[in-house]
Amino acid sequence: MAGTEDIQPQVEVHAVVVAYRSAETLRGCVEPLAAMDGVAVTVVDNASPDESAAVVEDLPINLIRAPRNGGFSYGCNLGAAGATAPYLLFLNPDARLDAAALEALISVLREDPRVGLVGPRILDDDGSLSWSLRRYPRLRSTYAQALFLHRLFPRAAWTDELIRDEAAYTSPREAEWVSGACMLVRRCAYEQIGGFDEGFFLYCEDTDICKRLWDAGHPVRFEPRAEVHHVGGASSGAGETQAIAARSRVLYARKHESRRRARLETLGVALSEATHVVTSLGRPASRRGHMAALRAALQG
Repeated sequence: MAGTEDIQPQVEVHAVVVAYRSAETLRGCVEPLAAMDGVAVTVVDNASPDESAAVVEDLPINLIRAPRNGGFSYGCNLGAAGATAPYLLFLNPDARLDAAALEALISVLREDPRVGLVGPRILDDDGSLSWSLRRYPRLRSTYAQALFLHRLFPRAAWTDELIRDEAAYTSPREAEWVSGACMLVRRCAYEQIGGFDEGFFLYCEDTDICKRLWDAGHPVRFEPRAEVHHVGGASSGAGETQAIAARSRVLYARKHESRRRARLETLGVALSEATHVVTSLGRPASRRGHMAALRAALQG
């Protein structure tokens, strides 16, 4: 009979961290996870130009060096392939999660087998609350944001996808979708819907997976007992990703809306980028980003 020292703890959570230009934050994210009992960690380096993987290659993790940067969804699916743990944790490389927060997320999935995904309360790097509870994109919110009405009516449900009421973040609740910075997903539900849609290179992949889980009968939950600290935007510079975001919004609309509504959404995204081009005069990098996003929206 093997001695107790030979008994390996059962893996309950398979954590996946997708890294791209993440050398400054990656170790701080991965090292605590690698030290947790019952957690197996896979880091996917999405062909990072800064050799992000080098900062964690000495840790007890599975390191995958992707042959190309196929996007966030691609990296998540690559890291989750072959996992046998009941739960999959997808965590941004600039996020920090401790054992207590992970246990709070796990408890939600343990207690209700219907739930497919749960997200935590997210705090920005300065400790302020991040608006991580979201509503699905709707025509009214797309056009309201294009005309900056969400700034006039920040708590109105029709003007924005972000839920900006701090009281909403104090108690557990169901959510249409939650930020992809940290998601704990039931593996069987993830496999049932085919994982992340790799058509989304970046942005909207979290909206899409939550929508498909809901459609498959697996509710999405928010659990404020779990707190995660998130730097945000650490792998991209200002003005670099607006075009990707606009393209993803159009793709999401075409996937989940009727042809007519998808066309109207596309026009709304284009209008939003056009108004931001006007208001970004004097900020050349931002203006170039919004110009690229306007072209991306119109080209589909």
